[in-house]
Amino acid sequence: MNRYAGALRRYLPALGLLALLSCQDGGKATVAPAPPVVTPPAGSTFTNPLMASGPDPWVYQKDGYYYYMHTTNTNLRIWKTARMSELGSTSSVVAWTPPGSGNAAGNLWAPELYFLDGKWYIYYSAGPAGTDLGQQRTWVLENDAADPTTGTWVDKGRLFSSPEDHWAIDGTVLEQNGKRYFIWSGHNGLDGVQRLYISQMSNPWTLTGPRVELSHPEFSWEANGFGVNEGPEILKHGGKIFLVYSASFCGTDQYALGLLTASATADPLLPASWTKSTTPVFGQNPAGRAYATGHNSFFKSKDGQEDWILYHANSNPNEGCVEKRNPRMQKFTWNADGTPNFGTPVAINAALPRPGGE
Repeated sequence: MNRYAGALRRYLPALGLLALLSCQDGGKATVAPAPPVVTPPAGSTFTNPLMASGPDPWVYQKDGYYYYMHTTNTNLRIWKTARMSELGSTSSVVAWTPPGSGNAAGNLWAPELYFLDGKWYIYYSAGPAGTDLGQQRTWVLENDAADPTTGTWVDKGRLFSSPEDHWAIDGTVLEQNGKRYFIWSGHNGLDGVQRLYISQMSNPWTLTGPRVELSHPEFSWEANGFGVNEGPEILKHGGKIFLVYSASFCGTDQYALGLLTASATADPLLPASWTKSTTPVFGQNPAGRAYATGHNSFFKSKDGQEDWILYHANSNPNEGCVEKRNPRMQKFTWNADGTPNFGTPVAINAALPRPGGE
């Protein structure tokens, strides 16, 4: 068994317990059934959640369309829509089904889709089929079609920073100062703490140079369940770059978003370029039935005037890190100091204005 699997096994029983509590009528906690996805009235509003299930939601915009993905565990699917507010009524296309065996046959997590150098790429986490999650690594697919829901996806293999080859998930891409970087959550080979790492890319499927640690759990809000920094995502605004990440074990209701900030001209490989916020920037809202809020992405409204956050949450307490997590979105603003203000998770089933241009 992979030597990091022992650390991960610490939370597998907790995951099973939380899932059990959400399913058993006789558990200590009485959990309300998951709310139905309410169809918004015709007109200018929509409601959250966008779908009944959708962990680790990701969206990419190109040529007037939104391309959406989320964790399915068994394959990689792409939803294509002209309106994010209508995501729930959009059908998906299977982009990739893994081989029946091998090092990337199961547990497909957190896919992210990009258009780079004239081709489409999907970065995703996977390992052997089964329950040994300690073998999760990051993998890359390539497609030269104009539309990623068409064409053929080619396996470009595993993405890792040689000679380091440790547990690695939740990869995302940063472009800055004319260079391209990959940021992910991984282990240091010594403990089970999830840290954020960065490495420069020589092409969309190859890392070059050292693996540099940017962040690790330092505060109590990053250590609910156990210490976790994961799900890094990039946001740029007003001469600054923000690395928004998810903190604490995803199976806890306290899963939340943290923030690293750097200048848009700084060298992102230097840890000193980044300043870490001491408090979370987005967290649960029990009154609005939003628990375990995290693993987000960002998009602009079609009219280009609004900034939106897309994230997953559970609709009831103690629902764990499983498929009950559902995708939600809401508009956010900016503070006077230029940092993002994500506000509070909006209550489910509340009528919200659609993104501008929809």
